[in-house]
Amino acid sequence: MNNQQNNGAFFDIGKYFSKASLKKDLPSSIVVFLVALPLCLGIALASGAPLFAGVLTGIIGGIVVSAISGSQLSVSGPAAGLTVIVFGAIASLGSYETFLLAVVLAGILQIILGILKAGIIANYFPSSVIEGMLAAIGVILILKQLPHALGIDSDFEGDESFFQADHENTFSAIYAAFNMLSYGAIIISVLSLLIMIFWPKIRQLAAVPAPVIVVASGVIFGILFQNTGLALRPEQLVTIPVVNSFDQFLDLFSYPDFTQISNQQVWTVAFTLAIVASIETLLSIEAVDKIDPMKRVSPTNRELVAQGFGNMASGMLGGLPMTSVIVRSSVNVNSGGKTKMSAIYHGFWLLLSVLFIPIILNKIPLACLAAILLITGYKLARFDLFRKMWQSGKDQFIPFVVTVLAIVFTDLLKGVAIGMLVGVFYILRTNLRNPYFYKFEQSGGKEIIRIKLAQEVSFLNKAAIQYTLSNLPSESHVIIDGTDSMFIDRDVLEIIHNFRHNAFSKGTVVEILNVKEQYDVPGLKELIYKPTKIS
Repeated sequence: MNNQQNNGAFFDIGKYFSKASLKKDLPSSIVVFLVALPLCLGIALASGAPLFAGVLTGIIGGIVVSAISGSQLSVSGPAAGLTVIVFGAIASLGSYETFLLAVVLAGILQIILGILKAGIIANYFPSSVIEGMLAAIGVILILKQLPHALGIDSDFEGDESFFQADHENTFSAIYAAFNMLSYGAIIISVLSLLIMIFWPKIRQLAAVPAPVIVVASGVIFGILFQNTGLALRPEQLVTIPVVNSFDQFLDLFSYPDFTQISNQQVWTVAFTLAIVASIETLLSIEAVDKIDPMKRVSPTNRELVAQGFGNMASGMLGGLPMTSVIVRSSVNVNSGGKTKMSAIYHGFWLLLSVLFIPIILNKIPLACLAAILLITGYKLARFDLFRKMWQSGKDQFIPFVVTVLAIVFTDLLKGVAIGMLVGVFYILRTNLRNPYFYKFEQSGGKEIIRIKLAQEVSFLNKAAIQYTLSNLPSESHVIIDGTDSMFIDRDVLEIIHNFRHNAFSKGTVVEILNVKEQYDVPGLKELIYKPTKIS
């Protein structure tokens, strides 16, 4: 069974509940849960939504989306890249309930996109851009978590944009943090970093995940620092809604206002959310597959359907729009997650935490969670990756570096768009230079120019071939050989035939070998007759 088929299996007890999988997935799920909790809360706060909405989105992303998804390591939840859209949409639609309707509709649209196989666009993301996105997320994690490690928490957890809502930017926030040091937070973050680095190296202790020890020690030191000069402020701790009864828990939910179904603005928001969330999901899925130690390939169309069901459920219950999120997914990979059960377990931990242990969780310092993310950032932006891309050549290195810089100095989607433009430029540049090769041959004392066409000659090659044919020496013998060509664009065929027709004026002899009058688009028949199936 290949990777695609293997990932497509909906439920396999032997695979997901084996001793080997549980040994990896359970500890990883706890780490992902600890990291996801403040991110869910921070993104909800930045979106202008209830705090519980962020946690609810993480619960649904973990349980619902992961159960349907074919990706084994992706973790879904509220996305920082959607905060600006969500904040503006809630304000423009007038009520949170109307916004929830837009989220439900966005989910339906994503399901339709998955059925229509829109996930295929993920195959066209240049590898150098995906590598750049991973490195950029690593750099952003380091830069954005430094203030939290130093004890300054004015910016919300999970922010990825260079320009912040508090009118600071990434660098000015770091500068401000160094001028307002919180020594209690620094002690906790430094101790947490040391645990993250050295704990896994002690073989007798490595069975217990280092992040769990980091959080436990952070809570202990936070309690010990109370009533001292090192005491942590409330904003330096996790803040999760506290419910004292099941009725209070039910009161946290909100429901969509279906009376606004004919509101054109609702549909505009829904389309915007569906497109942006789908693109961010596909980017994240491609990135997660790259860092998957088992190199599994996630079915992208099925992922869009899974995200669609997740967003429908989230909108119906009062949550935020969600995507596959690279930060949580990277933590899952680095923590040793093996199957999708890690993400599903993390969703259950989020649910249980709201119901049973909110007071304990509210004692977790953000400084110790920052240490976990700093290590994750270091692994994503490792120096070896930059060296590997440099050695791959400038057509790989330049799009990679441009993507890194663009994401760091703007945000994820804008940065990827800029990186894509540069990546596509180099792809087209290479494509334009390689439509054919030609060589000079001798036959009976006469020089022959043989032009051998490539396997696929597209419209993009038109200008290069036109230039070459126009600048061949007069009174030459030219052989245009299409033996290896599976496809030649009509415009290129027209140039070749026009060249042969006009060659006599230059005294040139033109011989055309194995070039057909017309070519079908490669794979078109298979595409037309292939049964529709969600991959």
